[in-house]
Amino acid sequence: MELLSVNVGTPREVVWKGRPVRTSIFKQAVEAPVAVRRLNLDGDEQSDLAVHGGPNKAVYAYQAEHYDFWRGELPAAELGWGSFGENLTVSGLPAEDAICVGDRIRAGSALFMVSQPRLPCFKLSVVEEGVVAAGDEIEIVSRDSGRVSVADITRLYAHDRADLETMRRAAELEGLPEEWRHWLRERIAGAKGASARDAGESPQFG
Repeated sequence: MELLSVNVGTPREVVWKGRPVRTSIFKQAVEAPVAVRRLNLDGDEQSDLAVHGGPNKAVYAYQAEHYDFWRGELPAAELGWGSFGENLTVSGLPAEDAICVGDRIRAGSALFMVSQPRLPCFKLSVVEEGVVAAGDEIEIVSRDSGRVSVADITRLYAHDRADLETMRRAAELEGLPEEWRHWLRERIAGAKGASARDAGESPQFG
């Protein structure tokens, strides 16, 4: 397992559907080692803190293996590492149906925890600050005992809202941000007799 690229970027304004939008999706690969802070990487900045950033969305990781699919779908696009806005382009990690919320991953001298999905990837929170660089080996330090995968969370959110057993396990995950746990508890309560309207709004992936 390897960290192929470390990518950072600052907000810029672009025009989308005729209106200006402030975004930080444009990332550039950094060759030198980069310091990992609690809320982001040095040189990186989130644009909309209502849905991005914070301690549970500090770092965005994306599997390099997915690039082959997108290069087939978008043959005219130049898809270098960081093209999907990820901070860490990683290779060799388990797929989203095998990497779980609460799993801890070390890269360089930094320690991360898988906190939540962001379609089609996953977010990391920073457990221990450190330094990362392209070429660092990635190590799964510990696996969460709840064994609810990133793909499970995405499935529950997107379409399979009848799987109450997995919802109950997910709602108990300490590594899952509270807004997600609250939403899951509301969905469970809704299945027990509350109206769908009272089941609460879906959290934003951001």
